[in-house]
Amino acid sequence: MTGVRWFVVICIAWLCALGVNGQNELHDLSLLRDCDLLFHVSMEDNAITSVTEGTDRQKIDHVAIFVYREGLPYVIEAIDKGVVLTPLDSLLCRNGFHLVGRVKGYLDKERTLHRAEAYLGRSYDHLFLSDNIDIYCSELVELSFVLTNGKKVFDTIPMTFTTTEGTILPYWQDFYAERGMAVPEGQPGTNPAELSRCKCVKIKYILTGKGTKDKE
Repeated sequence: MTGVRWFVVICIAWLCALGVNGQNELHDLSLLRDCDLLFHVSMEDNAITSVTEGTDRQKIDHVAIFVYREGLPYVIEAIDKGVVLTPLDSLLCRNGFHLVGRVKGYLDKERTLHRAEAYLGRSYDHLFLSDNIDIYCSELVELSFVLTNGKKVFDTIPMTFTTTEGTILPYWQDFYAERGMAVPEGQPGTNPAELSRCKCVKIKYILTGKGTKDKE
């Protein structure tokens, strides 16, 4: 295969991996709206992406809630140091890229953000359990998002720590064994990849450090 043909193949593969279908027009960050969901896409498999699958089979391992504060872009997110308000620029410095999802329907943005902000300062839930006061990233979304009729947008789902072969990933076996626990397979919870696949979420853009690439 000639060098030119290799270049074409590589470019096509790269575009398919990003899911942009050849659309690479950049847009201003002003396209982002309060309560948009920013799904982090990892470029490599990890313990989360190995047992969950995001929209378009993307390796999604984190989700954050977009919000404007005094005209500046931030996200509310649950990370290792807890539930925090992070400048968007800091989020975009992380490896990989982000898919921007927007909830369809009558989302109560004001109440959703109020609920999310109420969790600021809460400790991170390293065990990914629903029966404690600590919170992990997708749990923050599940607990915060409500419609104008007061109903929650997202339900919990049975947690899974298994690979496509149906076996629990050794990482999670060791992780919980070190804490004297059984892997909470099947217990109620949530994960960012599943949220990205919800019918009520429309993926609008690909967000990189340079701006957004239109998905429409």
